[in-house]
Amino acid sequence: MARGETPRLLIIAGSDSGGGAGIQADVKTATALGVYAATAITAITAQDTQTVHHIHPVPDAIILAQIQAVLNDIGTDAIKTGMLAAENVIKTVRDGIRNIQAPLILDPVMVAKGGAKLLQDDAIDALKSELLPLAYLATPNMPEAEILVGFPVRNADDQIKAAKTLCQMGAKAALVKGGHGKEDQITDILFHRGSGGVKNFVSPRIKTRSTHGTGCTLASAIASFVARGKGLEEAVARARDYVFAAIEHAPDLGKGHGPLNHYHRLYP
Repeated sequence: MARGETPRLLIIAGSDSGGGAGIQADVKTATALGVYAATAITAITAQDTQTVHHIHPVPDAIILAQIQAVLNDIGTDAIKTGMLAAENVIKTVRDGIRNIQAPLILDPVMVAKGGAKLLQDDAIDALKSELLPLAYLATPNMPEAEILVGFPVRNADDQIKAAKTLCQMGAKAALVKGGHGKEDQITDILFHRGSGGVKNFVSPRIKTRSTHGTGCTLASAIASFVARGKGLEEAVARARDYVFAAIEHAPDLGKGHGPLNHYHRLYP
C-alpha cells in the first residue's frame, strides 16, 4: 500500500443474517479500523444468536467471479478467509488468490458458536493442502487446531506445539487461540516460522454470553492492521485489544451467544 492510499481488505467468507459473525462482522471490523472492505460471499446462512438454521452455498463460478472482480479493479492489501464450507469452495478460492502477493489471513472456520458444522469433513484435507501453504497467518481456536494438526490441544504447551506444526505444514505463522481453555485468563500463542519465536498474548476472560463472531472479528482485525502496514505482532496485539473492548461493550442482543459491538470506538 502506497503512503496516503486507503488500505484495502478482500474478505472471502459466508454471510450471517444475524450480523454477529461472518461477512457482516468482517465488514464492520474493517470499517471501524479504517480499512476499505470488499467481499466475496461463499454462502448465505439463515442464522441468529442461537444456531445456524440453513446454509445456501454460492456457486463456485460466482465465488470466483467476485474475487476476480475485486482484484482486477480495486485490488487489495490483505485477504481474509472465513467460512469456506466445502472442498470445491476451497479449491475455487485457491484458484482466485494463489497468484496474489497480498498476505492471507486464514481463519479455518469449522463450527459455529451454536454448534453447527460450517466445514465438511472431506474439506479439511483440502484446507490443509490448498490454503494453509498460502497463509501469512492461520488463526485456529483450540478445537480447530486439534483437527488440523491431529493431536490434542488442551493447554498452552499444546498450543505452542500446534502453532509450530501448522507452520511446518506450510503457514508462515500461526496464532492458536486459547478462548476454549478453562483458565481465568485467555492465552493466544503466536509462532512465526521466519523468526522462530513464540509470543504469548494474555488477557482476562470476560464472563459474558456475547461472544458470537469473536473469531471472525479477531481475524478481520488482524487482517485490517496488516493491510494498514503493521507488523504481525503489533497487528495481533492491536486486534486483540479491539476485540476485548468490543466484547466489553457488547449490546446484549438475542437469546443465545450475542454479538459484539464492532463500533465501540465510534459511539459512547
